[in-house]
Amino acid sequence: MLETFYDVMRRQGISRRSFLKYCSLTAAALGLAPEFAGKIAHAMETKPRIPILWLHGLECTCCSESFIRSAHPLAKDVILSMVSLDYDDTIMAAAGQQAEAIIEETIQKYDGNFILAVEGNPPLNQDGMSCIIGGKPFIDQLTHVAKHCKAIISWGSCASYGCVQAAAPNPTKATPVHKVIHDKPIIKVPGCPPIAEVMTAVVTYILTFEKFPELDRQGRPKMFYSQRIHDKCYRRPHFDAGQFVESFDDEGARKGYCLYKVGCKGPTTYNACSTIRWNEGTSFPIQAGHGCIGCSEDGFWDKGSWYARLTDLKPFGVEANADTLGLAAATTVGVAIAAHAAVSAVSRAKANKSNQPVTAKEQGE
Repeated sequence: MLETFYDVMRRQGISRRSFLKYCSLTAAALGLAPEFAGKIAHAMETKPRIPILWLHGLECTCCSESFIRSAHPLAKDVILSMVSLDYDDTIMAAAGQQAEAIIEETIQKYDGNFILAVEGNPPLNQDGMSCIIGGKPFIDQLTHVAKHCKAIISWGSCASYGCVQAAAPNPTKATPVHKVIHDKPIIKVPGCPPIAEVMTAVVTYILTFEKFPELDRQGRPKMFYSQRIHDKCYRRPHFDAGQFVESFDDEGARKGYCLYKVGCKGPTTYNACSTIRWNEGTSFPIQAGHGCIGCSEDGFWDKGSWYARLTDLKPFGVEANADTLGLAAATTVGVAIAAHAAVSAVSRAKANKSNQPVTAKEQGE
């Protein structure tokens, strides 16, 4: 029988007060109301840690690199206390036959009751020989473990959509997980890589509520992928005002104007980058002066240059794109100036005719 999260914390000398504080911070990180802290505490006191097998296919390990940098909660708390991470060939101490034996041991002990986490994807051409794990094609390892798991988490855009490995012409026929596994629930956490706190929050949610968070039609958690980066971007007021960076390091760039015209994909990308941000909430690409490349969207590698601006963007649900929006803003100002000048001219004409002074009200001031 696996220990509960609270059992592990008590064994490590963590006080009850610190435990409850941790639950409150976790609820906040998940975007839950304060009363959910009690539910998280109850879950961690009573439910055993979730066994997880974390497999690696074609990928660059950036998802693991992101995961271990989580601050709320800390990755070490997730790995050592919240879950039982039985297999992850990147961070585990075991290697070779000893490591591969752990997979079979977990399957035998927890058949149908463990989570399969997948980073990367399987190549299907040449009988899968472009990715070999333990002397066998990764596709064989993936399908074998998937038969016995309870559910699957597809970490990153590689597992969720295919990413750079599946970009045209895709010579290895790299394929996202959901296209080879059809009989298990799958939660996609895309991004290249995903935000660290999004990854750990998904694990915390599953542990607390014993179910996946509500998903959108693409299979992504709505709590993190329901809004466009553009919707909460701090540069959004400049977009609305028609103020854009025309080229990198121009005056607009130095003033922090909107990056739409230099290719930012924030208006069509759904993720929490502009709210949760990266490195403990320090920054995100747009804040660093580079437009969003849309890495959490399907097929972003094949959608043209990252620096080509979007076309036919419809802000506010009206038939206008950012170019016409900026033009309209300038035109409105011009019309207002012209109208003010016309009213002033008429007022002066009337005053001259009657030899009476022009009042401020008549001048439109």
